[in-house]
Amino acid sequence: MKKLQNMKLLVTGGLGFIGSNFILHVLQNKKDIEIINLDAEIYGSNKKNLENLQVKDRYKFVKGDIVDSELMGKLIAESYAVINFAAESFVDRSIADASPFFESNVRGVFNILEILKNSKKRFLQISTDEVFGSLQENSAVEETRFNPSSPYAATKAAAELLINSYGTTFDCDYVITRCTNNFGPRQFPEKLIPKVILLASQEKSIPVYGNGKNIRDWIFVEDHCKAILSVLENGNSKTSYNISSENEMDNLTIIEKILEIMKKPRDLITFVEDRPGHDYRYSMKSDKIKNELQWKPEMNFDSALKKTVEWYLKNESWWNDLSPEFLNTTPWKN
Repeated sequence: MKKLQNMKLLVTGGLGFIGSNFILHVLQNKKDIEIINLDAEIYGSNKKNLENLQVKDRYKFVKGDIVDSELMGKLIAESYAVINFAAESFVDRSIADASPFFESNVRGVFNILEILKNSKKRFLQISTDEVFGSLQENSAVEETRFNPSSPYAATKAAAELLINSYGTTFDCDYVITRCTNNFGPRQFPEKLIPKVILLASQEKSIPVYGNGKNIRDWIFVEDHCKAILSVLENGNSKTSYNISSENEMDNLTIIEKILEIMKKPRDLITFVEDRPGHDYRYSMKSDKIKNELQWKPEMNFDSALKKTVEWYLKNESWWNDLSPEFLNTTPWKN
């Protein structure tokens, strides 16, 4: 794919955490790119994520769902490429009710593919390291066998297989990126890091599943956005790229680091019943994207974590209007 110049991109799910950060990154760094943002405005969306856009002449918001064939057909027709962030993504919720995950993560992707199969437009699917399941040792490469544990991860794996099949059968131009755990500004507070920050700021109990020793690799969202843009511009067609940062850490360590930054007591931590099928460790190698596209993460983890804590504490208006249920409930038990 040629360099992005004088093009219009369709971004789906752009009011969410990663999608909104990606839109901001592109509009700030690609001065001649226009973006259409399609978002269904479900619980993980937040209009405040993009309320301070400085280049609104290059940005258009459309409320809608990726399962709407007619709407998607119109938007894809006027776009050069589709970047699909739209997804149900919280594992706990997929345990409680997997239906919305199938609808968005599988049927939605199928709908996009049906529209794209008669065009040569690029489709970039944002996937997850969770498709590989829990790894006791070693790290997944792009060809590692899928072994998803949760309904959420299974729907993302199913979407990848659908995309692969449309590439083979209909010669669709697609690229898939899989990323490790993101963190940074504008993340919905049901996820670990923002939840801990907001609970600690109110000196409320911080629930930790099991013994807190589950391991994840953490990447600052800006580094992820740079990787996505690099793949969109220069990634080889009909392939996938793992995006990781080699910051593997257990959940308890993450929480303790946040409490230290905030100067809050460790006794806020409360260990609670573990969720069903809780994967022990996710891990991926990113040699392919580093070697082919010369991408590498730039942000130091501790500096990025401090920056993230400071953003939430300085932006109370962003999260004050959100329902407290996202901080205090365990969705899979409801």
